[in-house]
Amino acid sequence: MLVDKKVSNFLDELASNSPTPGGGSVAALAGALGAALISMVGNLTLGKKKYENVEEDIKKIIGSSEKLRYELSQLIEEDVRVFNNFMATYKMPKETDDEKKVRAEKIQESLIEAAKVPLKVAYKCLDILSLSWEIAEEGNINVVSDAGVAALMAEAALESAILNVKINLRTIKDERVREELSSSLKEVLLKEKGQKEKVLKIVEEKMK
Repeated sequence: MLVDKKVSNFLDELASNSPTPGGGSVAALAGALGAALISMVGNLTLGKKKYENVEEDIKKIIGSSEKLRYELSQLIEEDVRVFNNFMATYKMPKETDDEKKVRAEKIQESLIEAAKVPLKVAYKCLDILSLSWEIAEEGNINVVSDAGVAALMAEAALESAILNVKINLRTIKDERVREELSSSLKEVLLKEKGQKEKVLKIVEEKMK
């Protein structure tokens, strides 16, 4: 599994002429890094006398961020799987009309699947942005900059994931599915607006 590899090995695979892992996996990884930073800030807050009154809140934040970290780690692998499935459909036989029809249907099915994985990443990154704000507000002020980095990673991951949805969206022929995916993208972008700035404003204020 990619998540079990050394960072250097992952980067070597990423830089190679293989199409996987690619931008979709990188988006999921960036999101997972943001989630991990939230957990770190939380863990550096727990047990500190100064933050006793928010300890239960911090525990909940860590629980949520760790769940997101795990889910995004799985989506790194999932993105590779769906892309490989997509590539495999192009190798299907196309000698007869029936074979061409089946092949075309499978290509469309795999395109839809390939679009849905980065969309999941984008939605999870919205949650990371929200948690970044919470941990910036209540977490250990000595590592508040890491809450800001978490927000920056989440936004980069979200925007990257959206690009990966869009590139699949353009070749999906089912109008209903296209409309559903487009509507979801609009929802994500609407919810994302201003989130990073809100976190960074808190971070900058606390670093003065």
